[in-house]
Amino acid sequence: MLKMMAEQRQQHCLFNIIELEKLLDTCKLDLTPRDEVWPNLYIGNIAFAQNRTALKRLGITHILNAAHSKQGSIGDQEFYGSEFEYYGIPADDSTKFDISVYFKPTAHFIHKGLMRKDGKVFVHCIMGMSRSATLVLAYLMLCQRLTLRSAILKIIQKRAIYPNRNFLSQLLDLDERLQRKWRVCPIL
Repeated sequence: MLKMMAEQRQQHCLFNIIELEKLLDTCKLDLTPRDEVWPNLYIGNIAFAQNRTALKRLGITHILNAAHSKQGSIGDQEFYGSEFEYYGIPADDSTKFDISVYFKPTAHFIHKGLMRKDGKVFVHCIMGMSRSATLVLAYLMLCQRLTLRSAILKIIQKRAIYPNRNFLSQLLDLDERLQRKWRVCPIL
């Protein structure tokens, strides 16, 4: 009985992931080095993240690197100095990596950056499509109380993103937990 329930849950999850992928496929934007996807919140690639002059010109104050210590990802607090506040997570864009353990800490970092009077947050991975997009989606769900579907719709108006299936599954789990929580206590 438990095995059958687990299989049904897996099938339901796969169906939801396929629906989310269809939604992501509706985005016809070209991938660019950076895009503002929410007021003062940007998603971009590693090349832009490593251009401190361009970051300063844009007014970035906080940098969240979702590919910290990965090949090609130069960046830590020492690299950015005192001009930027840096937070890095060593996420793998893979079918096995548990990025969900970083949802709350990165959402807190983004929120703290955006609450600063002049705060602008740049979130990146290597290409700015999967890891970074996943963390921004989690932020929109946790701090802006958007559903996963609404968060995706907001972002794909501004940037082409494509979280991998593993990350979409973890975002779906977060979405279900948040929806249950808000139904029980809608004013939290």
